[in-house]
Amino acid sequence: MTSPDFANLSLSLDNGIARIAFNRPDCANALDAELWDAMRRAFQWADDTDAVRVIVLAGEGKHFCAGIDLALLAGVPARIRHADPARAQEKLRRLILDMQDCVSAIARCRKPVIAAIQGACIGGGVDIVTACDMRYASAEARFSVREIDMAMAADVGTLQRLPRLIPDGIARELAFTGREFGATEAAQLGLVNRVFDTPEALSAGVEKIAQAIAGKSPLAIRGTKAVMDYSRDHSIEDGLRFVANWNASALLTRDMQVAAQAMQTRQAPPFDD
Repeated sequence: MTSPDFANLSLSLDNGIARIAFNRPDCANALDAELWDAMRRAFQWADDTDAVRVIVLAGEGKHFCAGIDLALLAGVPARIRHADPARAQEKLRRLILDMQDCVSAIARCRKPVIAAIQGACIGGGVDIVTACDMRYASAEARFSVREIDMAMAADVGTLQRLPRLIPDGIARELAFTGREFGATEAAQLGLVNRVFDTPEALSAGVEKIAQAIAGKSPLAIRGTKAVMDYSRDHSIEDGLRFVANWNASALLTRDMQVAAQAMQTRQAPPFDD
């Protein structure tokens, strides 16, 4: 299937696995205005495309993402300039909300999103990986909630999502200090699922995980993600009611028959997209 072209973003689809990669390697995949918007549109496309069963998000070159492009940040005053300070502040708020939405497009995607992290994952890069479902890193990967060193509070998702992934006190330490930490510590904290020795091993390992997910019932995978996302933000009782409603509408699927037959024949189940 032909995938769309995006500025500074590579995208491919093969056997149910969509691969989305930041493609500004000469700039350590720093996020310029085009790349922010391309990221949102790529994940909207992945969500809308039935043939996509799982997404792998990576960065071309040595680094995952070095955060917001400093040239873009420097251009913000000109973009929001207005004689009325209140109107300038309104423009800035709308700009922040738009950038938040670019990252939230990852979290909104109904399909599982796997982040494959190598090299630098700084600032906006952390915003992005915290919006993914799973995170894997190569041994040389390094992370930093760097916004505090720019004299600003991180405003695109890290402060909201990181404390849901690691202990609150540690998340606060990282946000208050901006200190850099490596892949081993990230795994110990629970930020990443697993560390691979090299970027090549990372790519191969993530590929196997993506293939395993792509081989499951896409309807069941989407349902599992929806239930887990809802349950994370609600009480256990509310989550149980949600999954009861979900399965009442989705449990009587042909996929259950396909899965049962595959178990009997020990063959890969041919699920519909």
